[in-house]
Amino acid sequence: MPTIVIDEDQCKGCQMCTDVCPKDLVKMADDFNAKGYYPSKLVDSKGECTGCTLCALMCPDVAITVYR
Repeated sequence: MPTIVIDEDQCKGCQMCTDVCPKDLVKMADDFNAKGYYPSKLVDSKGECTGCTLCALMCPDVAITVYR
């Protein structure tokens, strides 16, 4: 099953990944990370992520790993 892993401590909360996700599965977290930013998180309880890599390609901090 495809999925992504977001390194929350690397994320600066730019929201580029949330804007580009075609399934709207990447959201902003409610808590700060170690750098004081609201990081992105995957919200995919139904396993809808297709592993399309758009979020990882848009991430300027290379904080997203895609698993297919």
